[in-house]
Amino acid sequence: MSGFSLDLTEEQRDLREWVHGFASGVVRPAAAEWDEREDTPWPVIQEAAKIGLYGFESLAEMFGDPSGLSLQIANEELFWGDAGIGMALFGTSLAVAGIFAAGTSEQLVEWVPQCFGDADDPKVAAFCVSEPEAGSDVASMRTRARYDEAKDEWVISGQKAWITNGGIANVHVVVASVDPDLGSRGQAAFVVPPGTKGLEGNRKIKKLGLRASHTADVFLDEVRVPGSCLLGGKERLDRRLAKAHEGGRGKGQAAMATFEVSRPTVGAQALGIARAAYEYALDYAGERVAFGRPIVENQSIAFALADMRTEIDAVRLLIWRAAWMGRNEKPFTAGEGSMSKLRAGELAVSATEKAVQILGGAGYSREHPVERMYRDAKIYTIFEGTSEIQRLVIARSITGRHIR
Repeated sequence: MSGFSLDLTEEQRDLREWVHGFASGVVRPAAAEWDEREDTPWPVIQEAAKIGLYGFESLAEMFGDPSGLSLQIANEELFWGDAGIGMALFGTSLAVAGIFAAGTSEQLVEWVPQCFGDADDPKVAAFCVSEPEAGSDVASMRTRARYDEAKDEWVISGQKAWITNGGIANVHVVVASVDPDLGSRGQAAFVVPPGTKGLEGNRKIKKLGLRASHTADVFLDEVRVPGSCLLGGKERLDRRLAKAHEGGRGKGQAAMATFEVSRPTVGAQALGIARAAYEYALDYAGERVAFGRPIVENQSIAFALADMRTEIDAVRLLIWRAAWMGRNEKPFTAGEGSMSKLRAGELAVSATEKAVQILGGAGYSREHPVERMYRDAKIYTIFEGTSEIQRLVIARSITGRHIR
């Protein structure tokens, strides 16, 4: 019987080196340019597609890792390179997670490859949940989907806000309410195929950070999709709605099912930002001389770096635990997925702030990447559930009470 080990497998180590090499050689040299341009870095996406990093096969291999760690390892390394470009590459995976969480095997085969396109013509995908009046409060969703039985079509109308790849995506995965009386239990997810009339993303949002990642509002005006675009199929939906009307408990609604899968991965992205800031600050402190010696020899600087490294290693273990639990269908009895995202997001903010402080005035200028990292980090305490929502999930899990 083998003992407990935290050693990565050879495949996981190879993956880490492969993604790190791409992040170091391709992503970092391009980061400042695309942040300044605030545009989707299609050439970088294409380079990732050419080497097989961006695409269905590589993501399937990461999802297939029985330990659940491969996807986290890849995200940490890529976002170590740059968070904006990282999100441009991995934003598609959230839509894929939505299809994976709710779709049938046939729908996975049909739609996931279309999320990526190919190396000659790469595409992106979007997962559309948040709304102007329903961000973390997904139960207040106003986007509606009604079934046209005569044509076997679903008709979707509403507005989505803050959508990664919104409007430029080849495939949009849209969560809508099909039975408003049931709140979040009356929601379902739909694939909106390429070129569908009535879907428009007409306002690209200017952001504090993640500027290389496209974010926009998405409007759906009587968008008609075939019945086969309902993820999971109508029979499954009808059974779930009937059970909800009878007072039974289901497995959860479409948006939260996706977030449960993705939270450790989002945490790994934040961890990559924090690690990048720590490493840059460590190198800078060893070279920057003040009062006749490197500033790293000052206890205040050394202690700040020690705290950063300790938190980075601790958060990585939280992420890996949650990823392993999710992959092996272990219940999150204490909100372990939310723990990982909460601590990682807050670490990204604190570590990048410390890095700016260690660099002093230099850290506040765009001549050093910690300024960009600092801007990129803040969103990780906001999107995919704010820090307050993560604490709410954890609190409800550990108390068994409906805390509000």
